[in-house]
Order: sequence, then structure tokens, then C-alpha cells
Amino acid sequence: MVSGARDHTLDVLLDLDGQVLVVDDAGRHWVRFIVSRVPVSPEKPHGLDYSLTLHGPDGERLVGFDNAHPVGNQRRGQPQDHHHRLRTVRPYEYADAATLLGDFWAMVDAVLRERGVVP
Repeated sequence: MVSGARDHTLDVLLDLDGQVLVVDDAGRHWVRFIVSRVPVSPEKPHGLDYSLTLHGPDGERLVGFDNAHPVGNQRRGQPQDHHHRLRTVRPYEYADAATLLGDFWAMVDAVLRERGVVP
């Protein structure tokens, strides 16, 4: 996204705050969205605090996109966007809200397919 340009998809992401959605017919897998505006800072350069997660039947987090902590050898003050896939954590390059949502749902779909939850 061009720096300084308004992200018109941000309102969609913010509207998801607090939502919990069941994502399989058996009602055993669910996603949760926690999203809020925060002051822009080195840790939160997008002015967002977010956590988008997929959970399994026992509540275990299977997928997560968030910016709550440093990843790997990052130092405090660096952008902290990252994603969790099962037990792996990797940096994530935030572009805009629409891309974040698309990337999240793509990973949710991939994990549900790998687990045989969806065809």
C-alpha cells in the first residue's frame, strides 16, 4: 500500500473485532478476530493491534496472524507482524487490511484441508 494513502479495507477489519465464527460443519473449528486501533509506534507502525486466529476442537491455536511480540531475533521497536502456523512462527509483511484477511483465510483453508476438515 502506498504510504499515506487511506486503507479503505481497514473498516472491514475493524468491524470484525470480537467476532467468533465456526468454520466447519461439525462446529469443532472456529476463528476469532481481535482488532483495535492503537497509536502508531515503532512496534505497531500500522496503528493496529490485531490477532486473527483459527482454533481446533480442543481450543489449540492452529493459525494466527498478529503483532503482539517480536519474532526470532527482532529487537524491540522493529515491526512485529508475524504469523503462526501450528508450531511455526514466521515474520509477516503487513501491506493492508484486505491482504491480511486474504492471507489469513488462505492459511485457514490450507490447514483445514490438511486436517481433512474440508474437502
